[in-house]
Amino acid sequence: MADTSKLVLDFEKPIVEIERRIAELRELAMNEDPEIQREIERLLAKSQKLRREIYAKLTRWQRVQLSRHPLRPYTLDFIDRILTDFVELHGDRNFRDDPAIVAGIGKLDNRPVAIIGHQKGRDMKEKIRRNFGYPHPEGYRKALRVMHLAEKFGRPIICLVDTPGAYPGIGSEERGQAEAIARNLFEMARLQAPIIVVVIGEGGSGGALGIGVGDVIMMMENTWYSVISPEGCASILFHDASRAEYAAESMRVTPADLLEMGLIDRILDEPLGGAHADHDKAAAILKKAIVQELDKLIEIPRLTLVSQRIEKFSAMGLWKES
Repeated sequence: MADTSKLVLDFEKPIVEIERRIAELRELAMNEDPEIQREIERLLAKSQKLRREIYAKLTRWQRVQLSRHPLRPYTLDFIDRILTDFVELHGDRNFRDDPAIVAGIGKLDNRPVAIIGHQKGRDMKEKIRRNFGYPHPEGYRKALRVMHLAEKFGRPIICLVDTPGAYPGIGSEERGQAEAIARNLFEMARLQAPIIVVVIGEGGSGGALGIGVGDVIMMMENTWYSVISPEGCASILFHDASRAEYAAESMRVTPADLLEMGLIDRILDEPLGGAHADHDKAAAILKKAIVQELDKLIEIPRLTLVSQRIEKFSAMGLWKES
């Protein structure tokens, strides 16, 4: 049996302890003892209250931890729930297929769309196959190939971001990792198709930005987006990766921070307890937001979309003097 304790974050332990007590009482309640039933109801109310209190005041580091939760929904989990008739497309027509990026076409409420997203794995075999969500250059080239198909056939593009970063191995560098990401930034800026980008988990550096240029940028509530991970920042600045919590606070990596700085357009609420607590509800929230934004974008002329997108990214930047 799997060790479920590894799936519980430190700040979630008080809630889990109450839920364990509720489960024990329910086993004792087979005789429908009114006293036990009242105690169960009291504990349920306490659990919900505690859950609301904890998740209402999460630190930046705790949101980073939630973005990495092993049960959090990944791109394919969302695709299964928000699209119909999905067909995955493979390969970059140059070197190979990269399973760390999923790309294909499908229908969103009968509207044909292209969808691209980073994909992590659940078990060790799948994690290795997906390279733990670290894409190679051929992943970005595959993504761009599908984007050009979407542009050609008039389909909106949806990008789901969830990666610690682009893979920095020797092979990736030899095959042009930096060029592949830079090419995507250049091409996405001028694609004549509506593009919606949603950070659904981790938004690590150029690995995220390689599919992150869009008309609307959204982040789910418990995610992060930054030029480097908190651990990487702590390693470089403090020579101590264990200071990642301090780094996360200083870097301001959460959706609220990025919205305040004007780098994203919208924050999507998650089910109480995080997206990993209820995949179906998280997907329903994501789908509703994407449909709302697409309904606006499809009314804008394509050339106007491009000019607005370029202006949007050209205006990004925040300076603070001290």
